[in-house]
Amino acid sequence: MAQFELYGSAGCQYTAEMRDWLEWRRQEFVEFDVEADLAARERMRALTGGQCTVPVLVEGEKVIQIGWQGRGCVIAGN
Repeated sequence: MAQFELYGSAGCQYTAEMRDWLEWRRQEFVEFDVEADLAARERMRALTGGQCTVPVLVEGEKVIQIGWQGRGCVIAGN
């Protein structure tokens, strides 16, 4: 089982940057595109209290980080 869950969007450059950082650190993670996957979007919102900004990094059931270096993308389909 992956240690981290990455919630993001294919069109968000900050999601890509966080993904690259996780890969550079050789962290195991599962990535979810919350614009394409409604169930993942709902899970992200439940974990973050309704957050609409990606990327979101989760470890277990705990949100570790929202956004990347102080920036993020607001997801469509809110």
